[in-house]
Amino acid sequence: MTHILRIDASSRPGPDAATSEASFSRGLADEVQKQLERTLDQVSLTKRDLVEAPIPHIANQTIAGFYTPADQMTAELAWATAPSDALIDEVEKADFLLISCPIYNFGVPSAMKAWIDHVVRVGRTFAYENGEFRGLLENKRAMVVYSYGAPGYSDDGPLSSYDFMRPYLTMILNFIGIANVQDFVLEGTTGDPQDVAAAQADVSKQIEAYFARGAV
Repeated sequence: MTHILRIDASSRPGPDAATSEASFSRGLADEVQKQLERTLDQVSLTKRDLVEAPIPHIANQTIAGFYTPADQMTAELAWATAPSDALIDEVEKADFLLISCPIYNFGVPSAMKAWIDHVVRVGRTFAYENGEFRGLLENKRAMVVYSYGAPGYSDDGPLSSYDFMRPYLTMILNFIGIANVQDFVLEGTTGDPQDVAAAQADVSKQIEAYFARGAV
């Protein structure tokens, strides 16, 4: 049994919504999910919608709990770190992470940053030993669907230096031990409808080709 953890970060709803409100990243993640379910023999799925069920930002007590030994945890600190425990448990149980993420103001949405702040945790998802960091969540894979309102972020395009989303999220996944990260990128979602449809179709073909190669 292969377990998939799907994480959606767009503030917009899925592709079943009105066209003007639909999330491009969620829609393409649906395609990736279907391909995973079709390719793998037995699949179980956990969905984590960061907008439908918002994650609280970490607080002072949360940080204190992160650095408190287990035998010294108080009820208050245990309560403060409970969201982090639950989110990390989800990641630990997953074989695949499927993430959909749009760019907001050149970076990840705040909903995704809240998830990151709870999941990147010393002693649980990374270690610091002898002056070096080491990710603890090995033997997992991630597939990330990115969407950008303007074109030109990828392949050393004119906006590549403005992209603080894809390099950051890739680094975070690598940092916690997930080295195998496959990206699918859609750009220009605020452009002419015909151009947007063509770009969507191109990414859909890339997804199909990826799975046709037997890469999973």
